[in-house]
Amino acid sequence: MSYITDAEQEAFRSRVRALVEERVAPRAAEVDRTGQFPWDIFDLFKAHRFLAMLLPKDCGGDEASMVTCCILIEEVSRGCATSSSILASSWLGAFPIIIAGSQEQKLKYLPPLARSEGLMGFGLTERKAGSDSAAMETMARLDGDRYILNGMKCFITHGGLAMSYTIFAKTDPEKGVKGISAFIVGRDYPGFSIGKIEDKMGLRGMQVAELVFKDCPVPRENLLGEEGRGFAYAMMTLDRTRPTIAAQATGIAQGALDYVSRYAKERVQFGAPIANLQAIQFMLADMAIQIEAARSLTYRAASAVDHNVPDLTYISAISKAFATDTAMRVTTDAVQVMGGYGYLKDHPVERMMRDAKITQIYEGTNQIQRLVISRSMLGR
Repeated sequence: MSYITDAEQEAFRSRVRALVEERVAPRAAEVDRTGQFPWDIFDLFKAHRFLAMLLPKDCGGDEASMVTCCILIEEVSRGCATSSSILASSWLGAFPIIIAGSQEQKLKYLPPLARSEGLMGFGLTERKAGSDSAAMETMARLDGDRYILNGMKCFITHGGLAMSYTIFAKTDPEKGVKGISAFIVGRDYPGFSIGKIEDKMGLRGMQVAELVFKDCPVPRENLLGEEGRGFAYAMMTLDRTRPTIAAQATGIAQGALDYVSRYAKERVQFGAPIANLQAIQFMLADMAIQIEAARSLTYRAASAVDHNVPDLTYISAISKAFATDTAMRVTTDAVQVMGGYGYLKDHPVERMMRDAKITQIYEGTNQIQRLVISRSMLGR
């Protein structure tokens, strides 16, 4: 299996990079400052059909490879990580439908996303159930031809903005994760409301909120797949979307290295550019080494998704853990290379460092990734 991108994909990378440099990167600082969702960037992505890329052709999508989708995420992230989350988080919300949805569900809920009529969200996490999904308290009780949802989700990207959500709730509390089911919930359903909107350290323009369900009726036909299979669908989804987070992290790291490399050639100390100092050269070299390794793992994992390889869970977790740890190290070093200037909001590296942090946490903390990796290694 080849993990090398082809000429068409690299041409696509060049086109996206030019678009990001012209339209997306110049907005990044303001989006971070205001904390407002960048609807103008959403409209830009709509014009280029970016949200449609990952979706099936029979649902109005382009059915692009995960490798191509990760190229898109990486390049957008170089300029603005918030903007890349418009894509990655909507695909996360859509993937359970792609995996477990009936044809009727796919044709109802995926074409609007392909047309960029709105966003999608993914609702798994709760206050008492982060890494421990079995502890979730949101319940779904079957009542005739509908399920009644009660509970709360937290830290939901696109919370309050998405047109629909994939929501995980217990239909059989006695069975732990095997009692979790998945549902499609529209934002206009009665009994569904938005709770606290979070004030975050990074990804400032990406709205994250609580979802509150109080006797919320969900049509029985909105059950995804089978009852009790929700946790399995969630894990299958995360196996396939973690490469997008690896791509996001790789893009953030590359953006930081690009900026600080230019800075090092311009910043003069001791009568010469600091790029002439071996200490700085070695830091930049180490950053480049880590990014290239992260990129290779990212696209290996993306290719594994495309080919549905047996060890997808393993390589997906490795790519996510390594690339996001790399993003945190590289952005921290980028601030260090710039000294006091790196600590100021006049320069983007402090924003990139704040944005990088969440990549180590969401879609499974890197401690959970290491648990997944070790279990795969040990055959558990």
